[in-house]
Parts: sequence; C-alpha cells; structure tokens
Amino acid sequence: MKLLVLAVALSVAGAANAGNPEAGKKKAAEVCAACHGPEGNKPSDPTQPVLAGQHEDYLVRALTDYKIGRRNNPIMKGFASQLSKKDIEDLAAWFARQKSALHDQRE
Repeated sequence: MKLLVLAVALSVAGAANAGNPEAGKKKAAEVCAACHGPEGNKPSDPTQPVLAGQHEDYLVRALTDYKIGRRNNPIMKGFASQLSKKDIEDLAAWFARQKSALHDQRE
C-alpha cells in the first residue's frame, strides 16, 4: 500500500512540473537558438553543448543552477536569470523531445 501511495504521489508531482514543448519552442527561438540552434542540436561554437535529446529533468536542473548561480557562466547566467520556472520547464520539455545526432534514438 505504501508503494502505491508513493507511486501516485510521484506521478502527480511529475505531471505538475511537466513543461509545454510548444511554449518551449517559442521561448527557445527567442532566447536559445542563436547559440544552440533552433532544436538545440547545432551549437554555434564547439564549447556550447547540444541540448537536443537531453533528459528533461537534467535541463531543468541545469537552467535552474545557472539562474541561481550554482553554475557559473556569465552568458548563461544572463539568459537564465530572466527565465521563470515555467519558462525553464517549457524549454526543457522542448529540447528533451528533439532528436540528437549525439546518440542513437529509438523510433
């Protein structure tokens, strides 16, 4: 019974944090595309990461860490500091659903 309650609680918590990929696509075009590409798979510089296909929770954490200063990059800090929690969730949802050439993806 305890496992069932825990499973339901985790699924509800996960659903509450789910981002909107279409809103993320729009925000990515405004904020991220110049450096990471529209789908996050064509960085303009080899030192910039590919965002496409990353795990959604990882992207939320990384953007949040830039926003609060846990990760130190002046460019990303400037962009992330202006993002709301919802913006971050939406961006993560968009980039996580994009195909990446970095690894094989099942179709």
